[in-house]
Amino acid sequence: MLAPPLAGVASQPKADGPHRSHVEHEAVGKAMRDAVPRARLAAWKKPEDRADPIAFLQASDTDRLPELVPIRWGRMLASPFAFYRGSAGLMAADLSKTPSPGLRVHACGECHLMNFGGFATPERTIIFDINDFDETLPAPFEWDVKRLAASFVLAARALGFSDAKGRDAAETAARTYRKRLRDYAEMHPTDVWYARLTAEDLIDTLPKNRRKMVRDRIEKALDRSGSEMDFPKLGHVVGGQPAIRDAPPLIFHPEVTRAPEFKSVIDTMLAEYRETLAEDRRALLDRYRPVDSAIKVVGIGSVGRRCWILLMMSTSNEPLFLQFKEAAASVMEPFAGASTYPHHGQRVVMGQRLMQPTSDIFLGWVTGVNGVPFYVRQLRDAKVKPLIETFDEEMLGLFAKACGTVLARAHAKAGGVSQISGYLGSGDDFDEAMGRFGCAYADQAERDHAALKAAVRKGKVQVMQEA
Repeated sequence: MLAPPLAGVASQPKADGPHRSHVEHEAVGKAMRDAVPRARLAAWKKPEDRADPIAFLQASDTDRLPELVPIRWGRMLASPFAFYRGSAGLMAADLSKTPSPGLRVHACGECHLMNFGGFATPERTIIFDINDFDETLPAPFEWDVKRLAASFVLAARALGFSDAKGRDAAETAARTYRKRLRDYAEMHPTDVWYARLTAEDLIDTLPKNRRKMVRDRIEKALDRSGSEMDFPKLGHVVGGQPAIRDAPPLIFHPEVTRAPEFKSVIDTMLAEYRETLAEDRRALLDRYRPVDSAIKVVGIGSVGRRCWILLMMSTSNEPLFLQFKEAAASVMEPFAGASTYPHHGQRVVMGQRLMQPTSDIFLGWVTGVNGVPFYVRQLRDAKVKPLIETFDEEMLGLFAKACGTVLARAHAKAGGVSQISGYLGSGDDFDEAMGRFGCAYADQAERDHAALKAAVRKGKVQVMQEA
């Protein structure tokens, strides 16, 4: 399905198939600057017909578990940055009305700075990359960069830094993205495919006084598998049997889990999910048996979506937590076009495999009761989250470089970025445009957050704030 028209999109010169040379594709991209100058990408002005932001976001509440919706709003109420993290759909609607050269990539769709971090590869090394792909979909390349840029401005404000510093971080992310994308466009395709930013690569860029702390966190994360670390927090033994520990309202066993037929539902879903794995991963999965399952609230934008955790045990009593997360349609779909995949769990999995250097060995998908699509992965596997609250201005800039690097690689992995590289060029027009856009849209996010606070005061939105 073709994407709907985007406001301000350039009429693209025809590229005669993928066999044009890199230089020819770059020339096509460069020509697009005439229709949409790079400086125009800085533009953000609230459209007169923009929907009420709270009503827009409330529209998705009808598809969520109603008892969890107040938790979602409570988390978004915490700060403008928290609101921003939970309002990807609102931003997608806004981005669809901004000028664009129309150059598309397989986009992340949820490209804010907290969606980057470290995780373990199947070889048990830590790499730094994008973590979450719930909204992944082909879309204009700059949508990801703009969402990343605005997140750096909001993070800088939350840390008490000046807007100049926030804009600097946004420009750093964009500049790194532009330069690295040019490098990747000129590389052999297999070299792009194998490229990755390792933990040691990242540590080498840090100030010396930060390196030991990061190395210690990585070593701790690798010391035991994610499920072994999680079991003491999430599990316990009841009557000699391992089970998931209830911690309502964030972790709980819904009534359906007590039904006699529930076990057969789990067995059927596991069998169907198993078929989406490679043969060697099936053999590994077969060494575990399901023992318990529960609902677990995760994230901000995902709160209220059906997210189950399944506790499985091996014959030697080693735990494995799998996460079955509801895969709704991407929030970008109404504005960028429908997915080519018939199953939204498959859309998430394929997007993640395409954009990451390597992915979770248990990544797969399945259809649940009443046709609800899910994707499946390990709950956590040696993940290392960035401690943004500890960052000084230098660390924020270094983190921006890391994010720009891996975003460029993610976009380049699927190919077709020579035209984007030609459009971006070697000057700083694009970088500065992203800095200006980041500041302008951060202002918008703060206004939308203020609208949420007003709606809560008036009783239009019910919230539950966690201790």
